[in-house]
Amino acid sequence: MKLDFAKLVEQYRGALLKDVIPFWERHSIDREFGGYLTSLDRDGSVYDTDKFMWLQGRQAWMFACLYNRVEKRPEWLRISEHGIRFLEKHGRDAQGNWYFALDREGRPLVEAYNIFSDCFAAIAFSQYALASGDKDAQRIALDTLHRILARRDNPKGRFSKAGSGARRFVSLGMPMILVNMLGEMEWQLPADERDGLLDDCLKQVLGLNFDRKRGLIFENVNPDGSHSDSFDGRLINPGHGIEVTWFIIDAARRRGDKEMIADAVSMMLSILEFGWDKEYGGIFYFMDALGKPSDHLEWDQKLWWVHCETLIGLLMGYQATGDARCLEWYERLHEYTWSHFPDPQYGEWFGYLNRRGEVLLPLKGGKWKGCFHVPRAMLLCWRECEKLAGK
Repeated sequence: MKLDFAKLVEQYRGALLKDVIPFWERHSIDREFGGYLTSLDRDGSVYDTDKFMWLQGRQAWMFACLYNRVEKRPEWLRISEHGIRFLEKHGRDAQGNWYFALDREGRPLVEAYNIFSDCFAAIAFSQYALASGDKDAQRIALDTLHRILARRDNPKGRFSKAGSGARRFVSLGMPMILVNMLGEMEWQLPADERDGLLDDCLKQVLGLNFDRKRGLIFENVNPDGSHSDSFDGRLINPGHGIEVTWFIIDAARRRGDKEMIADAVSMMLSILEFGWDKEYGGIFYFMDALGKPSDHLEWDQKLWWVHCETLIGLLMGYQATGDARCLEWYERLHEYTWSHFPDPQYGEWFGYLNRRGEVLLPLKGGKWKGCFHVPRAMLLCWRECEKLAGK
């Protein structure tokens, strides 16, 4: 079957601009206290008013990104600024670290125990600064990045639960997100600083977390790249593995490194083959590298973000290499994703399906799902399909 990339452009662009973004514009803007309400039921009604810094930063980034990369619509910049001002006023503790959660009015609920709040704040302020020219936002973005770099070897600090005999793992999360952040913030960074940091991150992911013999990216490895025979040591998150491969493809395209692109595509296809549910379709959430029982009880769920990231990765991989395997997998994944996740009645996408592909939770947003993975995927897939249609 020959895909019509021009039609796919219209499908992704229409989903982004006529469905997904309007849903969040209608339902998530907190015009009374600032920021965004992200715990949205199927119809967009608010079922909880707590505000999670991951999602506040992600939504502010998304609307600034639309302004910078799609069209300079004043309302998109205003919506981004709406979140930026709330974050600026309420989001940090006295040391400048970003909280995990606030109540609706901006009072702290959960301390700054997780460095990923800082990561999404950094890209939000950076994209907003690029869109608006706001010097304070630019400064906050850089300050946050430098705080992240200072904490990256011990990101949880005093909030870590590790005991004195804890295993010393090298984890995927930090270098993975930094690869993406460095791309988002490259306009603010000196080239030598950016490239040095990127090289360090790529060295860890490709040299330690990626097991070339198995063709899998492990969430946690020993410092020498060997594997611990434990729940954490055998943990595979196919969505994370595939997401970091498209981050690498994106970085390698900017560098013109064809060998790294081909390497990343091979990694992605290997992870996808491992993570695909051959009985019901879709991609598993968590897996054990040796097929042993998982300690994650939600291991067999099918999640929105995993499938969104894989759509991006397969289109990027095909566009960059022409590898027919990417196109074959893309067709299979496209059919599964578009027939299971979009909600034709109320708009936007469901986030959580059971193994059989039935809706498990009808929510459109919550503590983890917000205005990020779906619209980002629609935008990036639209752009990759435009390139492919042009060929």
